Amino acid sequence: MSLHLALEVDGDGADVAALTAHVTAAEAAGFALVTIADSPLPPADGSVRIEAGVRAAYLSRRTTRIGLAPTLHASVTEPFHLATQLASLDHASLGRAAWVVGAESSAAAAATVGEPVLTGSDLRREIADVIDVARQLWDSWEDDAVIRDRATSRFLDPDRVHHVNFTGARFTVSGPLITPRPPQGQVVVIGADTLGVTSRLDIALVDTADTAAGLGELTERTALARADGAALVFADLPSADASLLRHLDGVVDGVRIRVADIPLVTDLLKTRPPAGPTLRDTLGLPRPANQFAVAG
Repeated sequence: MSLHLALEVDGDGADVAALTAHVTAAEAAGFALVTIADSPLPPADGSVRIEAGVRAAYLSRRTTRIGLAPTLHASVTEPFHLATQLASLDHASLGRAAWVVGAESSAAAAATVGEPVLTGSDLRREIADVIDVARQLWDSWEDDAVIRDRATSRFLDPDRVHHVNFTGARFTVSGPLITPRPPQGQVVVIGADTLGVTSRLDIALVDTADTAAGLGELTERTALARADGAALVFADLPSADASLLRHLDGVVDGVRIRVADIPLVTDLLKTRPPAGPTLRDTLGLPRPANQFAVAG
């Protein structure tokens, strides 16, 4: 089998050393990326949670190959700051950043930012708007915008930095971003196939039961996700199941697993695609052309 492996790690707790050990073990085992769970609400048990984007930034300088994908909730995060944080993560990790699109929409979550609860088509529109403006902001600097021309004392070429001027249903953004274009061009965008924005995702996550009984539904939903435009589809599994993993080879492009026993997973999946210099390279995703440079 040759499936990409992703590991989901819990966002709760303050044991950063344990988190680092877990992620570096996954990197050594050949996992393509790690996703970091998060919530806009504090842990119910009163423990400390370090925001997923901060954890990913910390891990970026303690890892070398594995992709880092914090969960940032589009429903309760300011879009400009979200795009900036992810672009900065891609620079810090030298091209290994990804974003798990969160969509927490409970009344308690909405209250953290003083906004009304979004549901149905309103929530889908908000998620789509945030993804769209993030992609535009990442492209607001062309790849060669930073020229560092000492002779003329110019750091950048202003003609290669573009204003976005995006108007969404609930917000407006006037770019450009304050961070140069990410090394990958576009951070890898990951989200559930149930969000209603599959065409905007690089990786669609399709959840399934931890038995082969759910294979038919998973296969059908995978086909729908591909038809809707997802470049890659990962099965989202609660744990490793040898029988199911064998059936998934050739159906999906990878699996995301919530499991602490990394050797168990790697024993089941002997062959994995090699890591590339960036997460996009590892996943076989092309580096996107800059939409503003193409338009120009």
